[in-house]
Amino acid sequence: MPSKVVEGAERGWIIPIGGAEEKENSPEILKRFVSLCGGGDADIVVVPTASQLPDTGARYEKIFGELGAGRVTAMDFDTRRDGEEKGRIDRLESATGVFFTGGNQLRLSTILGGTSIAKSLRRINAAGVHMAGTSAGAAFISEHMIAFGEEGSSPVAGSVRLAPGLGLTNRFIIDQHFRQRDRLGRLLAALAYNPFAVGLGLDEDTAAFIGPDNTVEVVGSGAITVIDASGLEFSSMDRVQEGQPVCMLGIMVHILAAGATFNLHTRKASPGTLSAKR
Repeated sequence: MPSKVVEGAERGWIIPIGGAEEKENSPEILKRFVSLCGGGDADIVVVPTASQLPDTGARYEKIFGELGAGRVTAMDFDTRRDGEEKGRIDRLESATGVFFTGGNQLRLSTILGGTSIAKSLRRINAAGVHMAGTSAGAAFISEHMIAFGEEGSSPVAGSVRLAPGLGLTNRFIIDQHFRQRDRLGRLLAALAYNPFAVGLGLDEDTAAFIGPDNTVEVVGSGAITVIDASGLEFSSMDRVQEGQPVCMLGIMVHILAAGATFNLHTRKASPGTLSAKR
């Protein structure tokens, strides 16, 4: 469960990114993350555990350094024992931002889930440390994590598997590479299991900057598909066989481009800065 914000504090921003974010020509998303974390005073810990490529952590160290962050440290976790090391926990406690790279979200959940590091991550986010993740790192951020699933635009029984994520919030379920990999169906299927959460389908090079007031602001070159199933009137998920389409009635869908907003508490969408660009 998300850690409670102590009196007088403000939760850090939560920033899921749809993957393949621009890193060189116009790295708007990563630049804004560095700015939130303090710019020249930013102290960022990169967690490349989802990736099995040996240079992933070093690559993001270089990127964030070139964007002006004062200090950047890659902190990988190979075993669950690593998640109990006091030195790693102490390093996190000094950070102003944490960034989870892409790869395989199940590596993150199976290695970090239930460890002291996971508890520390939730605690420091509630105390004001900003946390971002791209691709698999984005999926891992929420309490409800899509582990894997099938592509396609229609919800199909058995097309998605959920697993516990880090648990910074329980308000949304993330799916990434959304339009590029045709993942509408599996996000809808996930919401058929749990209509409480809001579905956020993130296109590549697109991020949801979620502030302490639970307002999502879209940043990047793509769009975010917001699926609000709170008004779900009927779902056949409990009666269809695996592989069959699921009937879902009463769902609201918003397509948000850069500058548009969505409040996860009130579930109201707004064109945001787009309304001023007429």
